Amino acid sequence: MTLSIWRYAHLLLALISSLFLLILSLTGVILAYDAVDESSSSYRSDGLDTVSVAQTIRIIKDLYPEIIELSIDKQSRVYLDALDAESESVKGYIDPRSGMLLGPVAKKSDFIQWTTTLHRSLFLHETGRIVVGVVSFLLLLITLTGILLIVKRQQGWRHFFKKVHRDFFAQYFHVVSGRVMLIPVLMISLTGTYLFLSRTGILNKTEAVQEYDLEERTEEEWIDNQLAPADFPIFQDIMLDEVERIEFPFLEDDPEEYFILTLADRQITVHQLSGELVSETRYAYAAVWEKLSLDLHTGQTNRVWAIVLGLGALNILFFIYSGFVITFRRTGTKIKNKYRADNAEIILLYGSENGSTLAMANRVHKQLLDQGERAFLTNIDQYGIFPNARELVIFTCTYGLGEAPSNAKKFEQRLVDYPQRQQVGFSVLGFGSTSYPDFCAYAHQVDTMLAAQPWAGRTVALHTVNDKSTADVAAWAQAWSKETLLTLATAESIYAAAQPRLQELEVISKTDITGDQDPVFQVVLKPKKRSRITSGDLLAIYPDNDAKERFYSIACIEGNIQLIVKLHPNGLGSGYLHQLQVGEQIAARLLANAHFHLPKKAKHVAMIANGTGIAPFLGMVAANKKKRAIQLYAGFRYKTLSNEGYAAFAHEQIAQQRLAGYQVAYSREENSQYVLDLIRRDSSYFGALLRNGGVIMICGALQMQRDVEAILETILANAGANNLEYYRSKGQLLTDCY
Repeated sequence: MTLSIWRYAHLLLALISSLFLLILSLTGVILAYDAVDESSSSYRSDGLDTVSVAQTIRIIKDLYPEIIELSIDKQSRVYLDALDAESESVKGYIDPRSGMLLGPVAKKSDFIQWTTTLHRSLFLHETGRIVVGVVSFLLLLITLTGILLIVKRQQGWRHFFKKVHRDFFAQYFHVVSGRVMLIPVLMISLTGTYLFLSRTGILNKTEAVQEYDLEERTEEEWIDNQLAPADFPIFQDIMLDEVERIEFPFLEDDPEEYFILTLADRQITVHQLSGELVSETRYAYAAVWEKLSLDLHTGQTNRVWAIVLGLGALNILFFIYSGFVITFRRTGTKIKNKYRADNAEIILLYGSENGSTLAMANRVHKQLLDQGERAFLTNIDQYGIFPNARELVIFTCTYGLGEAPSNAKKFEQRLVDYPQRQQVGFSVLGFGSTSYPDFCAYAHQVDTMLAAQPWAGRTVALHTVNDKSTADVAAWAQAWSKETLLTLATAESIYAAAQPRLQELEVISKTDITGDQDPVFQVVLKPKKRSRITSGDLLAIYPDNDAKERFYSIACIEGNIQLIVKLHPNGLGSGYLHQLQVGEQIAARLLANAHFHLPKKAKHVAMIANGTGIAPFLGMVAANKKKRAIQLYAGFRYKTLSNEGYAAFAHEQIAQQRLAGYQVAYSREENSQYVLDLIRRDSSYFGALLRNGGVIMICGALQMQRDVEAILETILANAGANNLEYYRSKGQLLTDCY
C-alpha cells in the first residue's frame, strides 16, 4: 500500500466520524472523572480475596433476619438489600467482616445520567447504539492507520519511539501524543467496538447449562439434614472478590427456593438447605470478554486506569484538532500562479508531506512574482515540458527510508518521458532533519537525476535545510540570487513561518529628487511603537495594500528608520514611497536581518556598496561607538547632491573616529572609476583584512557582488590564502544584495 492510501484513509475516517468522536470524547472524559470519583469512595472494602461468602453470610444472618440480595460492585463496595429486626428496609454499603452499615448508595446526578445516555446511545436508543458502535470501529481504524503512518514516518518499527522531527507544534503533538496514548486510545476503540458487537447479538453468547441430579427427599428429610449457609462447603470456597451478586431465597426452609450466585464467568444455583449445587451456567467466552471489555472501557475497576482512560479521551479531542491543523497546513497554502507552465521562465516544483516545504517554495514564488518574473509553481508530479523555462528549482523533503514524498512518486519516470528542448539551469533545495539517517536522501536523488540530463546545467550546488532552518534557506537564496541575478531576500526572518505584525510608521522627513542624474531620495520613518531594529534590517512595504511586498535595507539612526530609494519609472515600491508626504502614516513590517548586522567582535571592517546599497552602512557607521576601524567603499554614477551628502557625512564620522576612511568612485564622471577599481587598488588591504580576522560587508546590486567576489578570489589566490568560501563560512564575508 502506498503512503497516500493510508493517509487519505486516515483523513477520510476522521472526517466521517469527527463530530461523533467529539461528542463521545467529551462525554468519555466526564464519565472517566465520575469513575475516578466513585473509586475514591470511603465505602470501599479492601481484602475481599480473603473473605469467604460463608464468613459474610454468617455475620449478616445474625444482624438482618431477612436478606434479599448481596452484591459487590467494581469499586469493591459490598451492597446489602435486607430487612432488620424491626422489619425496616436496609439498603446500603456494609463492612463484609462486621456487617456494619457504612453508608447509603449515592444516586447518580441527573447530569451524569444524561451524559451516560448520550455516551451510550446519543439519546437515539437502538439506532444510537449502532452509531456509537460504528464510530468506535472507525476510531479503531483511525488508530491502526495512524500507527502505520507513524511507523512510516519513523522509518520502521525499530524507530517507533525514537525522536520525532518537529515541523510544527500540531504535527509534533499529533505524533508524540499518538505514541504516548496509543494503548488507552486503542483500548477505548477496541473495547467500544467489542461491546457493540456483543450487545447487538453479532457475537455468539450461547451459555453452557449443566443441571445436577439431587437425591430425592421429603420436606422433612430436607429439614432434618439441612446445613447453615455459613457451613456450605461451596460458600467456604468462594471468596467475595469472585462474586458479583448473591440472590437469597425468598422463603426460608423451602426446598424449591435457592441461592443464586453470579460470578465473573458463571452463575451457580445452590440448594438453600443442603448447600448442594443445583445447576451451573457457564458464560460463553463472548460474554466473559464483554464484561472484561466493559471494565476496561469504563475504568470502574481501577482508579489509575480510569485516569488513563480520561486522558486518552481528552487526547482524542486534541487528535481531532491537531489532525485538522495538519490537514489545513498540508492543503491550506494557496498557490497563486500568474503565469502558465508553458510560458513561465522560472519553474518551481515542490515535494511536500505536511505543507512546510510547499510554504517555503511559495515564499520564493511570491518574491519572484512581486518582481515581475515569469514564475510558475506546482508539485513535482506535475513535471512536464516547459518550453520557455530557463531555470528549474526543486524544493523537496524526504519521507520514510529515503523515499520520495507522496506528490513526487512519478518524477523519475516523467523526467524520462518529458525531456526539455532547451538548456535549463537547475537547483535543488532539500528539507529534512539530521536526526534521521536518510537526511535529504530524496533531494540527493533528484539532484543526481537532473545532473544526468543532457539539457540540464547546474545553477548552484545542492543545498540542504536542517529542521526548517531559515539560515539554510537564506544561504541558498543568496547563492541562487548571485548566480541568476534574480533577487531573492537573504534575511532569515523572511522565510520564517511566523511573520512580524504590521506596524504603523510616520513619515517625519523626505527629500526631493534633484535631477535626472540623481533620481534618489531619502525617507525617514518613525515607528509608533519602540522596536528592536538595527541598521541592516529590512523594511517590507505593501504599495497596493495587498500581499505584494517590497523590501528595503534600512539604516537605524536615533530610533528612526532611514531609507535611501532610487525612483524607477513605473516602480511600484519606489513610486509609492516617493509620493508619501510628511506626517503621513504607512503600514509595514520590520524584519530582522541578523546576518547583516555590524559584527560585534570584528575590529576591522570593510564596507562595499554601490548606489542605494550605502543606506545600511550609514547607520552602522553612526552606531560605531566602539570606534572600530571601518573603511567605507562606495560606487556611484555621478557626483550628485545626494552623493556629496554621503561624503560630508563620512568626513564628519571620520572626525569623530567612527569611520577610518571613505573611498568613493564615480563611473560616469571625468576620470571614470568603479568601486571594483578601488578594491583592486587596495588589494593588499583586503587580503590582509581577511587573513587577520576582519570582515567584508557588501550591499548593492547582485552583479556588483558577483564582480567584487571574483576580484577578492583573485586577491586571495595571488596571496596564497584560503579561498573566499572559507572566509564566508567563518562569517567574514557578509552580503545583502538585490
